Amino acid sequence: MQRVYADYNATTPLDPQVLEAMLPYLREHFGNASSVHTYGREARAAIDDVRVRLAKLLGAQEGEIVFTGGGTEADNMAVFGVVRANRKRGRHIITSSIEHHAVLHACQYLEKTGECEVTYLPVSRECLVDPAELRRAIRPDSVLASIMSANNETGTVQPVKELAAICRERGVTFHTDAVQSFGKQSVNVNDWGVDLLSIAAHKFYGPKGVGALYVRRGTKLDPLLFGGSHENDRRAGTENVAAIVGSAKAAELVTGPMEKEQDRLFKLTEDLGDAITRRIHGAHRNGHAQQRIGNTINFSFEGCEEEGLLLGLDLEGVAVSSGSACAVGSLEPSHVLRAMGLPHDLARAAVRFSFGKGSSDEDVDYILKALDRVVERLRAFSA
Repeated sequence: MQRVYADYNATTPLDPQVLEAMLPYLREHFGNASSVHTYGREARAAIDDVRVRLAKLLGAQEGEIVFTGGGTEADNMAVFGVVRANRKRGRHIITSSIEHHAVLHACQYLEKTGECEVTYLPVSRECLVDPAELRRAIRPDSVLASIMSANNETGTVQPVKELAAICRERGVTFHTDAVQSFGKQSVNVNDWGVDLLSIAAHKFYGPKGVGALYVRRGTKLDPLLFGGSHENDRRAGTENVAAIVGSAKAAELVTGPMEKEQDRLFKLTEDLGDAITRRIHGAHRNGHAQQRIGNTINFSFEGCEEEGLLLGLDLEGVAVSSGSACAVGSLEPSHVLRAMGLPHDLARAAVRFSFGKGSSDEDVDYILKALDRVVERLRAFSA
């Protein structure tokens, strides 16, 4: 049986060149970057080199890059860090209803504990935040707005530059979760005008467990972790040197051919989407058709449930995801699709197809045949 991986938004395979770059720091250059001896200085030099390289790719200064344990930590650091550094100034934050849970749950926690009041911006049926809604939501005591640059479920790209400009006019710190954007669209912190930006290496063929937070110089940010003066007192903990080295190598490899690769993936997903629309009745496309990262497309299928879709496709050799999260053994409808206004039955019948550099036309053909069989079986069983 053929196997097709169509879940690149969940994680990507480690690029062999990235592994090769990491190996010396797992073997001979194993020193602690905080040590003053030769082993430590070798590790420190590697981290300093990576900080310069990654900053260049983001359009940042090297001192504005903070290495983290992944995208979730970077998002948490941005939300908690800004709020707690600005206690005296205000207690209001703004986010969107379609954020990754790394942002949403952080905001909900601050709301629950009484540290903040939170405004959750609505989105359109196409998964877009209206900049006018952000402008209306800003209050004199607003200290942070956090809105992702590309949605992980639908792929819809937000007008980050416009959103950041509104916040800058009103003196509100702006953070964007760019975990799904980096490596798929041009990301430049100065062009976008953001104050904070999160990335995660395993989304662009790097290792898991490492990410970075861009922090614009002058942005007030309290640390999330305590225990050392690492990362210029912004993130305590011994640095994962090998993973940090791997993240830079992965970032350089993915950004080089990015435009050409995203054009290829956009065509693949459009071919898949067109074929699904033609061949499967009751299939509904979710998200913006054009304003999206090229590798992602999302569909709901009438008369199906996502658990059956995911398991059925897996049995056919196709690995995909849905918009659901597992909570106490029960599948809940995607908060993203519900925020977009989808009815309960369609929100619980969604599949996200996300492609990457291993994806091909043959994969699209195989997915379509497998999807035909799975949907037909599920609808027959439901009937």
